[in-house]
Formats: sequence, C-alpha cells, structure tokens
Amino acid sequence: MKEELVEKYFRPGRLPHLWCPGCGHGIITGAIVQAIDQEGWSKDDVAIISGIGCSSRASGYLDFNTANTLHGRALPIASGLKMANPKLHVIVVSGDGDCTAIGGNHLIHAARRNIDLTLVVFNNSIYGMTGGQYSPMTPVGSKATTAPYMTIEEDFDLPSLAQAAGATYTARATTYHTQLLIDVIKKGMEHKGFSLIEAVSACPTNFGRQNKMGAPALMMDWQRQHGVPLAAWNKMTEEQRAGKFPIGVLSERTDRKEYTEAYDEVIARAQAAL
Repeated sequence: MKEELVEKYFRPGRLPHLWCPGCGHGIITGAIVQAIDQEGWSKDDVAIISGIGCSSRASGYLDFNTANTLHGRALPIASGLKMANPKLHVIVVSGDGDCTAIGGNHLIHAARRNIDLTLVVFNNSIYGMTGGQYSPMTPVGSKATTAPYMTIEEDFDLPSLAQAAGATYTARATTYHTQLLIDVIKKGMEHKGFSLIEAVSACPTNFGRQNKMGAPALMMDWQRQHGVPLAAWNKMTEEQRAGKFPIGVLSERTDRKEYTEAYDEVIARAQAAL
C-alpha cells in the first residue's frame, strides 16, 4: 500500500501494528482502506465498527469514525449507528469466531433485515488472540488447542450461510488475491443492502503452527492453490472441487428493499395515522 494512503487513513502513532509476523490481517485492512480511497469518501462519512479479536484491532489503527465494541456485538451496534444516521458508510470488521460463534445470531438477523452494512470477515480459521481454539470456520480435520486430535465439526460456508439468511451481496477473496479482495470489498461498499465479504487470511502463529502448514509464504501459496475464481469453479466437477473454494462475487440481488428505507416508510405511516 502506498505511503500516502497510510498517512491519510491511519491514526498517527498507532503503527507498527500488533499482529504477528506473517498475519494476513494487515493486508485485509489495507484492502479496506484502498477500497474506501477509490470511492473518494470523506473520512467523516465513514464509520468502522469492530468486535473483539485479532481482526478487531483494525478499527483502532484507522482514522475514521471508529468503535471497538463487544465480543460478537459489532453488527447490532453498527445497525444502530446506521439507523441513527443512514447517510454514513458503515463498515464492520469481524473475525471468524467473533462473527460466526458468539456473534452468529446477530449475523443472520443483520442479513435477514438487509440493512446497508458492509461486513468484512477476517477468516484465519482459528481464535488467534486467545490461544488457538477452533472456531466455526476451522476446517474439519484441523488441529487446535481445543481439538488436539482434530476437529470433527464441518465448518461453515459463510457466504452461503449469509445468502440463505437474506444477504443481498456475498463475496470471498484471499490475502493472496489482493486485487480481487479490494475489488469485492469496493463492490460490497457500493451495494445497497447487507454485504458480506469473507477475507481468507493466514494465522501462522496458531493455525499454521498447529497444522504444520509451514512459513507464512507457504500459507499464502496454499491460498493461491485452493482459491478458484468463480468462472473456473463453475466448470469444475465435484471431484475437482474437493478441498478448494470459489472466490469472487458469489451472489448479488437487488430485489429486496434496504432496511433503513423500509423503516422510513414505517415512520411515515405512523405519522400519517396521528
């Protein structure tokens, strides 16, 4: 990322960051910043809300309207902010555990309501900050401190979960596919409705070490080998898809009304009834 973007969008004195060497979260944070810069939005018109976890450190580094909130509660707080000021561009940063475990109920209802939020899920497949426990996004058959003999639970397909709950835009990219990551985040920001972007990240310190995935560069190469552009994915057989995942814009629809607009109609009906 260009130095001038760091000077423009990051809080003075907050760098260097606290993420471990090789962590992909800095790449995702940089992608969010670059997407905002391409939109040309004023910093005063952007709010970034986070929960608790490694990913949630991002809000503290960025020089926007920011709040580092409660574990799993970033989405309801962001929803309240959007309801209070619908003109704000509200972006939520959350981790795989923060979003899909303790925050899973908030996720499905934010998607169901189709409120105009952009949720970027930093998916490093593990609870990195609290000791390497497995999360709902840890791939089945992986090791974690709470699964020393490997996980037996299937992990969520997060974009499919969000789409089924009502999200009108879902996408996935990896920290290896950086330009694609910027592009799908930007498109999610432009979408009118609830947008979820899964950003596949690497945690060399916990997930990588416990699962013997090698150095950080090898973990990024794993993303290169396993992330398949959607057009190619659609031509693959089930056997060819095994162990891989599609990347790009996975779903988008415009036939649902956005929640704050629908709520304004409720207010108008109530006022007319007085």
